[in-house]
Amino acid sequence: MSKPRRIPLGNKNIVGAKIAKLRKQKHIKAKDFVAILQSNGMDISESQYSHLEGQDRIVADYEVTILAKALGVTVEWLLDQEEES
Repeated sequence: MSKPRRIPLGNKNIVGAKIAKLRKQKHIKAKDFVAILQSNGMDISESQYSHLEGQDRIVADYEVTILAKALGVTVEWLLDQEEES
């Protein structure tokens, strides 16, 4: 069971909350997802990933493509603020 977020979401990216929700729907632990991202060329630690999901870390454009590939979705889907996940 995941822990509830203690602090509100930040405003440094628009994909973090969507990524967190989809990762949890796919039953992937955060540490396992970090390993997947690292194996796909994303230089990120577990702490940095936590900040990404919390929208408290800026996400580079090349990282969005890696995140989309790792989750099996399109970049457009990740960036679409209107679409409900």
